[in-house]
Amino acid sequence: MAATWAKAPDFADRPERRAEVRAQTVADKQRYLEDGMTPLRCQSCGTEVRVRKASERQTSIEWTEPPQQRCPVFAKLSEGGYGPGRPEGCESLAKTIRWAVEEGVLEVQ
Repeated sequence: MAATWAKAPDFADRPERRAEVRAQTVADKQRYLEDGMTPLRCQSCGTEVRVRKASERQTSIEWTEPPQQRCPVFAKLSEGGYGPGRPEGCESLAKTIRWAVEEGVLEVQ
């Protein structure tokens, strides 16, 4: 049998440990991808996003739909050929997020 390479052990010989790792993976995904996300609608166009502020400078935004479908700023960027990962953002959404922090709607964690 040929040797295989893996970044981490698969615990094939330890089913109880394998179950523990899988359970922790589910918990980690919940923590990093969902916990602390606050639903927020852009005050300008009504696009709904989920936002987490980990610090004053760090903001995570999860789009609930493709942004170009509702946001005129992202629609214009999309028409110009910009795809996912574009560095540009929407100042109206940024303003809404700042407002939400100032009003206590969104907590800086």
